[in-house]
Amino acid sequence: MKFFLDTANLEQIREGAALGIIDGVTTNPSLMAKEGIEGRKAVEAHYREICEIVDGDVSAEVLSTDYDGMIAEGTALAALHPNIVVKVPCTEAGIRAIKYFADHHIRTNCTLIFTVGQAVLAAKAGASYVSPFVGRLDDISEDGVALVGDIVETFQTYGYDKTCEVLAASIRHTRHIIECMEVGADVATCPLKAILGLLQHPLTDKGLAQFVRDSEKLR
Repeated sequence: MKFFLDTANLEQIREGAALGIIDGVTTNPSLMAKEGIEGRKAVEAHYREICEIVDGDVSAEVLSTDYDGMIAEGTALAALHPNIVVKVPCTEAGIRAIKYFADHHIRTNCTLIFTVGQAVLAAKAGASYVSPFVGRLDDISEDGVALVGDIVETFQTYGYDKTCEVLAASIRHTRHIIECMEVGADVATCPLKAILGLLQHPLTDKGLAQFVRDSEKLR
């Protein structure tokens, strides 16, 4: 599985990159606003900086909801750096935009996926990634991980897995990551804290403490 950081925070991105465990980054307007990034030039500069830190795909989301606006914004974003993947919402205009981008060799990430049908339409249009939102489904008492598994199975059945990756998004905690691995997601985009949680186990801590104590006898 590939791990993407779901953040626009440069410090966290540098920390993850230094560990050698980060394969890419996803962002959205809310994450950019959280970092105080305002204005088109500042946003574009921030994306360039992220691309210089991480050697992998960086999803940059369009702000427009209409087709022409998505095309204009997405084309400009893709021109910023070869690693940019244009993030497009799963709407009728978004699906049409994905088709345009695919025809012009611009990679896309179709976001706000909540059903298998949405994921299939995005893949058919030429999306590079589909992003089912695990946590948001869990918030309304639906099973987000089950949706990821259903999309993976459907893509394998019809061959979409050869052209489109399933990117589990809205990951809230470490258990989500493990469950998405178990159902075959290609990518999980997560907070750094959730990824680092994979390191944690009380027996690891206990064993290391014992090794340290025993090593004192060898000095």
